[in-house]
Amino acid sequence: MAAATQPMPAGLAHCASDPGQSRGRRHPEAEAPTRTAFQRDRDRVIHCTAFRRLVYKTQVFLNHEGDLFRTRLTHSLEVAQLGRSIARSLRLNEDLVEAIALAHDLGHTPFGHAGQDALNACLKSASSHAQAGEADGWGFEHNLQSLRVVDELEERYPAFDGLNLCFETREGILKHCSKANAARLEQQEPGGVASRFLSGGAPSLEAQLCNLADEIAYNAHDIDDGVRSGLLTLEQLGEVELFEHYRRAALTAHPDLMGRRLLFETIRLMLSDQVYDVIDTTRARVLTSGVDSADAVRRAPPLVAFSDDMRQRSQALKTFLFRNLYRHPQVMETTERARQVVTDLFERYLNAPAELPDAYGQRQDLARAVADYIAGMTDRFAIREHERLFGAVMFP
Repeated sequence: MAAATQPMPAGLAHCASDPGQSRGRRHPEAEAPTRTAFQRDRDRVIHCTAFRRLVYKTQVFLNHEGDLFRTRLTHSLEVAQLGRSIARSLRLNEDLVEAIALAHDLGHTPFGHAGQDALNACLKSASSHAQAGEADGWGFEHNLQSLRVVDELEERYPAFDGLNLCFETREGILKHCSKANAARLEQQEPGGVASRFLSGGAPSLEAQLCNLADEIAYNAHDIDDGVRSGLLTLEQLGEVELFEHYRRAALTAHPDLMGRRLLFETIRLMLSDQVYDVIDTTRARVLTSGVDSADAVRRAPPLVAFSDDMRQRSQALKTFLFRNLYRHPQVMETTERARQVVTDLFERYLNAPAELPDAYGQRQDLARAVADYIAGMTDRFAIREHERLFGAVMFP
């Protein structure tokens, strides 16, 4: 296994994001006397309504399927922990990493990707509904919705909508964006957070790190949840070279290890080596690139990465999980019911806006208002609302 690299001396790296040099907020505010701009962003995310809802939103298994499965909230906390650990060794800004990690899934729908796909399909067909008005053409992307949450949908402050986060935090939240939607955002905010999707640039190192920490976290915890659910077995996971390598290492060190202790030790070893691999690979890439500032990072190719070998092995794990967990018949059956719930709710609200709260039902952009309302729902609220409106018990 790779050896851990010793942490660098205290202080930010020259290519890290400095809160004192932030590109600022959309609405100017006086600086806080006791917190940096990025610390303030993190605190705003933690206290917002959308963050609290994440505890009842699906990761892979629906909230009602068990108390110990990951939710969007626990996933976000795991991403933040991994991100801060790596950022500390790379001398990046830990507070910015944490703010991005905690906010990156704020726009996720109920029922995970099934809800997102259903809502996207509903919005694309919304123009056929006379009540919808002119279709806005955005469709639904959960990263874009996370940005909408922090820019517009949260209602906490007297002077502006949203949370008014720093450019650097917003840049990291917008992890992916279609070129069509990036062009629309660029019209609204020239040179803003969507520019890189049109110009081919990269975000800050902290944002790049959150992207990779997200991947590391969900691969590891989806193994754990998959085994806990009974849909995956250790024997099946033996097909995956990355997992099997660390299972053998765990048994070499502890020959009598079995059951959940063996699973946890295998995942722990795998996570540790992935973290060390990212640290060492990223340090080498940053050094070779010659970047000397956070803005130089944005003009360079992506720098936070796995080594080629770890990338290939991690990709093989993702492929295995896609085939054996995310496409497991039991998961797919639940997924189809979840899509139906979202589709039914969208169509009912669009045709009967009086069923919506006034803040949504009286908006001119009705189709988008319906999408915003549904996207903000937790799994269990969406299920209850569907039962109220349709009388059908979709998830007994």
